[in-house]
Amino acid sequence: MGSGDERDEQRFRHIYVGNFEAMLAYATRRVEQPEDASDVVAETFLVAWRRSRELPPGDEARLWLYGVARRVLANHHRGRTRRARLGERLRQRLATVVSRDPGHEVPQRLAVRAALARLDETDRELVMLTIWEGLQPREVAEVLAMTPGSVRTRLSRARARLREMLGDVAGPPGHELDVLTGTTAPGEGR
Repeated sequence: MGSGDERDEQRFRHIYVGNFEAMLAYATRRVEQPEDASDVVAETFLVAWRRSRELPPGDEARLWLYGVARRVLANHHRGRTRRARLGERLRQRLATVVSRDPGHEVPQRLAVRAALARLDETDRELVMLTIWEGLQPREVAEVLAMTPGSVRTRLSRARARLREMLGDVAGPPGHELDVLTGTTAPGEGR
């Protein structure tokens, strides 16, 4: 490292030590969570380090740092707003997905999940992709790198094993579990 680099590093250290508390106080007064203030300060000094050759001399460096911190805070607030919107969209989507999940709609969901767990991994995925994700056998075949014919055959066998495992738990004809085990018309021809 050359003497110019050493001088730049020493100058940056001096600016950091002389302005850290002011930047932290500035950020703390402008964020909702105290831990966010440390992120803002860290980002401010990271920008200052990367652009250290642009740092003005003397007390003007503090003003320059305030300008950087202001822009970092603006990005922080925009990011928080985006995250809040995304979180809300995800909560709405999750509520929709969970409410459509047959495992959550039937009283015997624990028995169904236990039966599914006893299937081998490929058969379990076949059933779940077909019933819960609503994919056609040709689509399942593509996902699992199988032929549509082998998907139909394995799906039929997997449903038969589920019927055996569930026994009387499935309930009367037309019950929701019949769709899972393939004993009713909905989903047939998939």
